[in-house]
Amino acid sequence: MQKMLKHNFLYKVICLAAVVFAFSSCKKWTDLKPADGIIREDYWKTKEQIHASVIGCYASLLGDPAGSDKPLAELLFLWGELRADMLAPSLGTTNEEFEVMNVNTVPSNTIVDWSPVYRTINFCNTVLDFAPGVINIDKTLTPEILDSYLAEAKALRALMYFYLVRSFGDVPLKLKSTSSDADIVSVPKSPKEDVLKQILKDLSEAEADAPLSFGNQAADKGRITRYTVNTIQADVYLWMENYEEAVKACDKVINSRHFGLTGASAAWFTNVYRNGNSNESIFEFQFSPQKLNSFYNMFAVGSRRFIAANRVMDIVFTSDLANELTDLRADGASVRAEDGLIWKYVGKNTLDLMATGESYTHWFVYRYSDVLLMKAEALAQLDRGDEALQWVYAVRDRAHALAGTDNNPDPGSKREVTLFILEERAREFMFEGKRWYDVLRYVKRNNYENIDYLQELVANMVPANSVRIAQAKMLDHNSHYFPIYEYEIQTNKNLIQNPFYK
Repeated sequence: MQKMLKHNFLYKVICLAAVVFAFSSCKKWTDLKPADGIIREDYWKTKEQIHASVIGCYASLLGDPAGSDKPLAELLFLWGELRADMLAPSLGTTNEEFEVMNVNTVPSNTIVDWSPVYRTINFCNTVLDFAPGVINIDKTLTPEILDSYLAEAKALRALMYFYLVRSFGDVPLKLKSTSSDADIVSVPKSPKEDVLKQILKDLSEAEADAPLSFGNQAADKGRITRYTVNTIQADVYLWMENYEEAVKACDKVINSRHFGLTGASAAWFTNVYRNGNSNESIFEFQFSPQKLNSFYNMFAVGSRRFIAANRVMDIVFTSDLANELTDLRADGASVRAEDGLIWKYVGKNTLDLMATGESYTHWFVYRYSDVLLMKAEALAQLDRGDEALQWVYAVRDRAHALAGTDNNPDPGSKREVTLFILEERAREFMFEGKRWYDVLRYVKRNNYENIDYLQELVANMVPANSVRIAQAKMLDHNSHYFPIYEYEIQTNKNLIQNPFYK
């Protein structure tokens, strides 16, 4: 029954994807049609149409059927991992990917094209602009149902802007939909502080009306519930160094007793990653046999674009061959140790590689372990090291983490505990698009007091003859954000290139 519910929800998402994208006629993100492709006078008359458009927002997360842009999950992987230290290039690595990995990103690099993110934002804006008017037409639409749909759109918009502000710094803040040529405007960048303020506003409003459950497991993991909102809030507060509020947001998820860490077992990989929608999942992009992701070609074919860096098994996870012990998250989970293959998205189980047509492992945005480690990080910054470590060891114990990765930090040392948490997050969220953001959050804290960590990371990433140049670039804090894609600069005269790339 659970599997039937899951595929019923996924079927609706995939079927709607064709409707969502069919009328997106122009590449420019400010020229996107409504999620339903139908102008306001012909649509927005029933609550069923609102529902379809909200599901369309989620469908946009799975990719553009026209193939004009990188799939969003792939883009988020590249943004979160290329500049970090867990990937190594392979035979299929592109020149653009080498540029980013070697700290040489230029504005013409398509990896910095933010179109897929703004597309989803526009779909959310469309719902927020037009759905409220339906209550005057469809008398079966209650204020509670309407507010629930609007909460989903606000929270998803907030999540998309959070990715943008962490990746680019100052970005255009567009809160109205583009549904016709007359709506096209050239939007300048807003300061990242203003963007973060809007993110928190959207999340606060969404929290009040977001549902606790949609009635089945797949929908609860593939759509935004109140717990998803609280998790995003915690992440944003942590980024903004508002640790008291981060703890409060995490506690709302923890105290709900709605989630837990999936116990270690032979089926752990299959339950958490391959099948997805586990008890510890909070929000996932739900790919399916009808809508595959792009990760098989990235990681599994002979011309794969990436493998795991040597340090993943040697340093991050380590091994205990004498006692035949391994971290649950290491070989046969995040990576295949024998050849560095990134296993999390291409493994059928811990041993067998999936076939080409089976590449529908989900993209994991948030899991319960993220909430626990975010709370630990906030507690550490509040000088509550003993409490912080309790949550870290809860995650480590589930994973059977090895003694070799236990730094035994002094609970009274904020620096030691914080670094221990950062390293544990690397193990727990390996290749889930979080590493660069985790590192940057750590580095920029307290006016970049940990910039030396980024200097060491760069030394592990780039070729030896480029280390000094790359490290010098990283001393400029503006270099930690991407350039604005040159197409956007050319077509929006109100946009100014990010300072480091002028």
